[in-house]
Amino acid sequence: MLHRLPHRLRTVLSAAVLLSLAPSLPRPASGAEPALIRDAEIEHISRTLAAPIFAAAGLDPAHVEIHLVDDTRLNAFVAGGQRVFLNTGLILAARDPLELAGVIAHETGHISGGHLARTQDALRAATAQSVLTFLLGAAAMVGAGGDAGAAVIMGGREMTGRNLLRYTRTQESSADQAAISLLIKAGYSPKGLVTFMELMAQQEGLLEARQDPYVRSHPLFPDRVSALRERAAAVTGEKPLPAEITEGFPRVHAKILGFTQPLGAVLRKYPLTDTSIAARYARSIAYHRLGRIEEALAEINPVIAANEKDAFALELRGQLLLEHGRVADATAEYGRAVLLAPNQPLIRAGYASALLAIDDPGRTQTAIEMLRTVLNQERTYTEGWRLLAQAYGRSGDVGQASLASAEQYMLMGSPREALRFAEQAIRRLDAGSPAYLRAQDIKRSAENARDQ
Repeated sequence: MLHRLPHRLRTVLSAAVLLSLAPSLPRPASGAEPALIRDAEIEHISRTLAAPIFAAAGLDPAHVEIHLVDDTRLNAFVAGGQRVFLNTGLILAARDPLELAGVIAHETGHISGGHLARTQDALRAATAQSVLTFLLGAAAMVGAGGDAGAAVIMGGREMTGRNLLRYTRTQESSADQAAISLLIKAGYSPKGLVTFMELMAQQEGLLEARQDPYVRSHPLFPDRVSALRERAAAVTGEKPLPAEITEGFPRVHAKILGFTQPLGAVLRKYPLTDTSIAARYARSIAYHRLGRIEEALAEINPVIAANEKDAFALELRGQLLLEHGRVADATAEYGRAVLLAPNQPLIRAGYASALLAIDDPGRTQTAIEMLRTVLNQERTYTEGWRLLAQAYGRSGDVGQASLASAEQYMLMGSPREALRFAEQAIRRLDAGSPAYLRAQDIKRSAENARDQ
């Protein structure tokens, strides 16, 4: 289920936030706060591709976060500790999984090289969306040629991050060489890194205003590309990528295009004569966004008929049905998807959303249990807290509902709202209980944030 996360500075979270992306996602205006998007399938493929690279760098893949940024520009960066941010535009520009792996390896080289050490402490504890707010998006991060300080905004106040992403030529060359080593150690061909850097090098002749952020923050020079090409050419004995990645990558492209491009653009890329899974994915989503549910289902149904254990396709069909009001059918689809992919928290969240669309106490309790599992895995998932607050409110547990709302607003960077709900929770919860103590913690944190 592809959806946008709320902006950090919003004080009200729309009830429709779990729905699919808006019909068109415009390129963020200069200075606009960028947004994260979440999707179980895209994140799964990205993490599966990246895990061997992180492990090769001596990092625990479970502790390195990958975030998708709703931005059509080509950019990727690391910030806030072990966090890798990938723009959707960069993912679409990668012509095969190895090119994306090359970018991830390069950014991992910056992490392992400690190139951002001076800024990590300030951002490490922040949520991913807060990091994006701080950076004001890709444009604010890079400055002139990657050497200027970035003007940033956090909590409504301006600051200057003079050392933020000040990549030097030495650091870039170091990250290049680290990337080659990491790719080889991970069992990937380094040639994808070379071809992607060659693609970026083509932009060096553009006016700076037209260059993508990745070029400006990662200055490319002929000697760098040449060095990469020479070293990659010496690598032999390449291993094929796992089928999960080679088959999943086209679906990632199709899903992003389907949710972000108009039907005409989707049909040009995936004409009706194309019956591949990726093409059916993209057309199904594009039809869905236009309200043409029967055509959307006609495209996704053959995908599931070919593989009834395809949890991500089942999740997508569940989303289509739910957003067109066919709640009972959607619940069944999500239920099957959860059984097939029990470790995918976003699928569980979608299932909970479907359960809450039915006014039934038993289903509400199941939704609460589902969301508790989701939030045990991802405590910073704001939409999960919103849904949990809704579920507890429907069950009549005002104390727990207030606590969930306090968690939600604290994560959104709205301390006044978080404080209001935390105080409500304290009045309703049993004194000394874990929930009561948690509400007190949020109250103190919200008071400190408000005063600052």
